[in-house]
Amino acid sequence: MCSGMALLEQGGGTRKPAAVPSSLTHSALQRCRQFGNRIPSTRYGTRAQMNVHLKGRDLLTLQNYTADELKYLLWIASDLKQRIKHKGEYLPLMQGKSLAMIFEKRSTRTRLSAETGFALLGGHPSFLTTQDIHLGTNESLTDTARVLSSMTNAILARVYNHNDLDLMAKEATIPIINGLSDLYHPLQILADYLTLQEHYGGLKGLTIAWIGDGNNVLHSFMASAAKLGAHLRIATPRVRRNKPGEKGRQTSPRLVSNTRALVKGPSWGCPHLSGVPLFTAKVQNPDPVIWMQSRSDSTESNITNGNT
Repeated sequence: MCSGMALLEQGGGTRKPAAVPSSLTHSALQRCRQFGNRIPSTRYGTRAQMNVHLKGRDLLTLQNYTADELKYLLWIASDLKQRIKHKGEYLPLMQGKSLAMIFEKRSTRTRLSAETGFALLGGHPSFLTTQDIHLGTNESLTDTARVLSSMTNAILARVYNHNDLDLMAKEATIPIINGLSDLYHPLQILADYLTLQEHYGGLKGLTIAWIGDGNNVLHSFMASAAKLGAHLRIATPRVRRNKPGEKGRQTSPRLVSNTRALVKGPSWGCPHLSGVPLFTAKVQNPDPVIWMQSRSDSTESNITNGNT
């Protein structure tokens, strides 16, 4: 998990505001030295020379992260992928740490990638559903956040209501990671950015076309694309007046306004909205085209080359 290693430093379950060293965390570096590992650059990017502050931070939305912090997370992810998956290195950076995984909604990719990634780093993930714990019945979200804070080092939650994540972040003393909510899906977008970075060699200057529903995945794109220097072109279905149930298919006007407020200058990185997929995909000539396949309980994104 690219976020977990940067957000966690040492046990005790306490959120700490101290700065993260320029590569990994202090305890992680100690473990690297113990196993004779150095922190190299990868062919997917170089380590950002910056002083970021990630230890103990929540990951609820990418809107709360700066461009340098997003680049740092992507560098960590690409470095770990190269060293663990391709080189077969053993890096128990999360040894002795546990991750509580609360899943109100079913998942294949998010659950498997989180469990596998945390385990590969030496940590212990605990999968919890509403049938396993007293979430929202005998125990409130406040009680759950406090109890898990005393027993685990971080919480990854996949919930229906984003407000539940905000409440958990307020009450918990350990980092809260958004595994999906009705508003945002930051882990999905970080994975998509890593794929784009590997394929195109970088994100700055890319024009990304989004064709599909205006959902949580798109909202995470909107909250971060401009920070990484990418242009975003959006085509979402228009809501038909006789189909009030389709209200969730369009992009949130409030989030569009917030995204444009992040953009410096008249057009750089600003999202352009259209109801015509062909215009978005061909006339505006994007680099990758991303379309959405929607299901009743989740969504998945597909990336293709805009030139094909």
